[in-house]
Amino acid sequence: MVALSSESSVERIALFVDVQNVYYTTRQAFGRHFDYNAFWSRFAVGREVVVANAYAVERGDPKQRQFQNILRGIGFSVKLKPFIQRSDGSAKGDWDVGIALDAIEAAPRVDRVVLVSGDGDFDILVERIRERHGVVVEVVGVEPLSADSLIRAANHFVPIDASLLL
Repeated sequence: MVALSSESSVERIALFVDVQNVYYTTRQAFGRHFDYNAFWSRFAVGREVVVANAYAVERGDPKQRQFQNILRGIGFSVKLKPFIQRSDGSAKGDWDVGIALDAIEAAPRVDRVVLVSGDGDFDILVERIRERHGVVVEVVGVEPLSADSLIRAANHFVPIDASLLL
């Protein structure tokens, strides 16, 4: 059990959603979309949300802007990075460093970090937050598409199932 802040008996949490990762993994595994409202209801309700960031790539698409506004309406701050198409046809637009920096900065102010991603690059981040700050870290991801090292690094792994899908 995590010791809660002395000022409040309400657990303080930070939510970090790797939008691209959850979009592609839920689509690949289930052919469905992640339900951000269901996620918020399950992880944020009854807790003090100190930080809630959704990290996405900006492509300038009107439908994507509408989705970003929905995320803001739920309670997320939407952080955007430009989508970069390289001359060789490959693309760039990942938020790994930004998510890591924000999570490290938030960790001393919260009791729990919830990371929505299956990206194994975050295993070191999760271990560091747990070790240095004594914070509980929950990872939410599509189980067969989430890195084993990330699952092992977390205090709890929550597999995305029908309850978190549209």
